[in-house]
Amino acid sequence: MAEAERIIGTPEVGDDAQPESAGPKRHRRIVALLVVAALAYLLDLGSKMLVVAKLEHQPPIEIIGDLLKFEAVRNAGAAFGIGEAFTIIFTCIAATVIVVIVRLARKLYSLPWAIALGLLLGGALGNLTDRIFRSPGVFRGAVVDFIAPAHFAVFNLADSAIVCGGILIVLLSFKGLDPDGTVHKD
Repeated sequence: MAEAERIIGTPEVGDDAQPESAGPKRHRRIVALLVVAALAYLLDLGSKMLVVAKLEHQPPIEIIGDLLKFEAVRNAGAAFGIGEAFTIIFTCIAATVIVVIVRLARKLYSLPWAIALGLLLGGALGNLTDRIFRSPGVFRGAVVDFIAPAHFAVFNLADSAIVCGGILIVLLSFKGLDPDGTVHKD
């Protein structure tokens, strides 16, 4: 097998490895994806519950002077509050991202990709939960944002997970690592 096309973790021709080892390897990657997604989702959900209970309708909490504050904000739009009239579209986009990740998981052999997709999945689920269950209503709910750096948009842990997952995907793509574990040099 050519080195550029060799699947990471698969035996070379002539190795004495069992062919059924592919099943557990795939399973481990899906479990990693689900664990990362669950952690990202639960951290986001817990932080938003805490913010709504303790910080909403209160003055901002200064973390690092004026550079970083915790401030409860409801955002019906996307980043920087853009597109507040299109909440239903953002809900559909988040749902689509979740479906695509679930479909990709069937071919997932790469641990770095499992982590990246898990971050995306957890973040998308976190913001989708807000869009579905928060006021003003189903599929029109405003996302709870609370991390407020100076001169930047207010965001939440789901947004952070999505951005970190996206950056990791770009890096993996530049390195030539595909979700199925193949490596290419183009």
